Amino acid sequence: MNKYIVAIGGGEIRQLKTLAIDKEIVTLSGKKHPRLLFIPTASSDSKNYVQAIEEIYGKKLGCNVSNLLLLSEKPNMKEIKAKINSADIIYVGGGNTLKMMNLWRRLGVDKMLKSAYNKGTILCGISAGAICWFEYGHSDGVSFYHPDDWDYIRVKGMGLLKGLLCPHFDGETRGIKRKKSFSLMIEKRGGSGVAIDNHAAIIFCNDTFRVINSKKGSKAHKLFKKNGKIISIPMEMRKGFAPLKTLYSQTT
Repeated sequence: MNKYIVAIGGGEIRQLKTLAIDKEIVTLSGKKHPRLLFIPTASSDSKNYVQAIEEIYGKKLGCNVSNLLLLSEKPNMKEIKAKINSADIIYVGGGNTLKMMNLWRRLGVDKMLKSAYNKGTILCGISAGAICWFEYGHSDGVSFYHPDDWDYIRVKGMGLLKGLLCPHFDGETRGIKRKKSFSLMIEKRGGSGVAIDNHAAIIFCNDTFRVINSKKGSKAHKLFKKNGKIISIPMEMRKGFAPLKTLYSQTT
């Protein structure tokens, strides 16, 4: 059984900016009309976000879309578990990673998602929905609470994937560049850093990975500290899968 996670760096789904990636996710299911569960916790269950997913994944890509609205509907544990267990694909939306992870842990949603992954459900998501699968993520969560006085923080994820993830690597939040901040975080903390540009994604399959994109030139990157310097290695889009260990190796 193949176990998949697709981490998307960023891109406006409403404007079809990630459509090539979205198509690939549906293809991975091997089904013509897979059941897709959208979890928009990080955006506080944004109605517009729900509509966009239903439009793209439902009407355009043929999925049977349902939504898990933990904040606006407050489903009970039985209802949450039933929705998660019935999905072929689980897509987690972007937004406030810190808020999302705190709520998931309080409700036990993180454990339910891990169980679904181990049973073969495809896990995917964008920005916060990419960070959550990793051990840690480079997050702008504080900016949602203190927009005039904040900095990027390291947020703990679920740990299904190793390392520290930075989405929107070629972008910024409120004028603060991600790339510079993430490099400083790796410099201070060490370890393995994985970064994904907007309009790029990494497909993880068991012990392998592959970079894909929906815009020419968008990439993923691995970062590490060596001899006191931060080394950043770009990884282009590729057709075949590579051993996962090469993503975390501190070699060029």
